[in-house]
Amino acid sequence: MEFIFNPALSISGFAVGLLVGLTGVGGGSLMTPLLVLLFGFKPATAVGTDLLYAAITKSGGSWVHHRHGNIEWRITGRLALGSVPAAGLTLLALAQLGIKGHGATGLISVVLGFSLLLTALSLFFRQRLLDLAKRRSASANFAQRHVAGLTVAVGAIVGALVTISSVGAGALGVTALAFLYPQLAARRIVGSDIAHAVPLTLVAGLGHWWLGTVDVVLLVSLLIGSLPGIALGAHFAARVPERALRGLLASVLLLVGGKLIFV
Repeated sequence: MEFIFNPALSISGFAVGLLVGLTGVGGGSLMTPLLVLLFGFKPATAVGTDLLYAAITKSGGSWVHHRHGNIEWRITGRLALGSVPAAGLTLLALAQLGIKGHGATGLISVVLGFSLLLTALSLFFRQRLLDLAKRRSASANFAQRHVAGLTVAVGAIVGALVTISSVGAGALGVTALAFLYPQLAARRIVGSDIAHAVPLTLVAGLGHWWLGTVDVVLLVSLLIGSLPGIALGAHFAARVPERALRGLLASVLLLVGGKLIFV
């Protein structure tokens, strides 16, 4: 599809980047459905472009977390051990389906919708889930004995979801890690999850490039707006009621996810 630079895309990128900077989530969860529902891009193009967009933006976030000692590289490696091969297998499956065909388009829309619903639920109940994880940490003997294998399995699930929908590496990954590593500080869970998202989105994004579903002009347009938006949001993050923003974001994701699945 021919695409001419549209300033509205950069403005949308700025708005999404601002939310990401303020709350730490919302990149793929908002950007991909925004491109599909508001700007009319095909789901495959929206997903492929957003994956490379995420790889670039999260590289900066990963570097900052590394400088502050917030990354547990052992956990990041376990996640990548599951997610990167899963991304490769999922890309092969999409290629077999015909990425721009009706079947693949329908699959992407449905998986995107369900991923948004799961992300919304994880945002709504995040604090309750974290409290539950801490209470059960002492008695969760099975999880403690098999934490490495479970982390790889979580990585594989997230890898498949992200490759199909570009959603799931943030809120879903953080929630799963909180259950598996309840004694780990929240900042290290977030940092490890962001670091893991870089190789995952890069591999998945390059795979979508190979499949022909990345729009370079769209990618540049989004980055022009989102990079300053993320920086501004991060600057004001401590002064904004994060819980209220997360509730608003979760409500929007529920509505959008339902629309993608049922309409």
